[in-house]
Amino acid sequence: MKLGAAIRRHTAAIRAMLVFTVILGIAYPLLVTGIAQLAFKDKANGSLIKNAQGQVVASSLLCQQYVDKSGDALPQYFQARPSDATNSANSSDPGCNYSYSAGSNLGTDSATLKSTIEGRIASYAKAYNVDPTKVPEDAVTASASGMDPGISVQNADDQAASVAKARGVDLATVQKLVKNNTTGRSLGFLGEQYVNVVTLNLALDKTHPVATAQS
Repeated sequence: MKLGAAIRRHTAAIRAMLVFTVILGIAYPLLVTGIAQLAFKDKANGSLIKNAQGQVVASSLLCQQYVDKSGDALPQYFQARPSDATNSANSSDPGCNYSYSAGSNLGTDSATLKSTIEGRIASYAKAYNVDPTKVPEDAVTASASGMDPGISVQNADDQAASVAKARGVDLATVQKLVKNNTTGRSLGFLGEQYVNVVTLNLALDKTHPVATAQS
């Protein structure tokens, strides 16, 4: 009798496991995926961006670094914020490497972090003719993920003149594109406005391409 009761209990447990596996492991994921594909297809598939030829060239959710082979910033592009998402085995990795998404993990009392930020401030101030005391915070600090595609409006405004000069277009044209690629606060009051560097640079390449443009 005891053996029969144990078998029945195990049989019931196995049946329950199979039923919930089908419901929660197969049916529910398929339902959620179906709803996402119908209602939010672009976001569900990674917010991918295609060029004029229909080729996927980026995701609006992931940053890219616009530098040359030496790691120097390309003046015809807006620059993303610094990124610590790098392959430590590759000293030339400029960041925004999704395979190594992470922050630096350096604390506020780190001498290395202090030195790094001071260097970034000096470089930014020189590149965009900005008072070192007015350099935007996001221009010298990396995000926690290292994959943030957004920069502050001030950061974009500081870079606009340099980009316009490099592309040979008037500043007002570049500023209009900056505005078109600016996202407002969530619900009108949460967070801050930001400019998506990836979509902005793609818009620049589409409307005002330069022969030497490369990313």
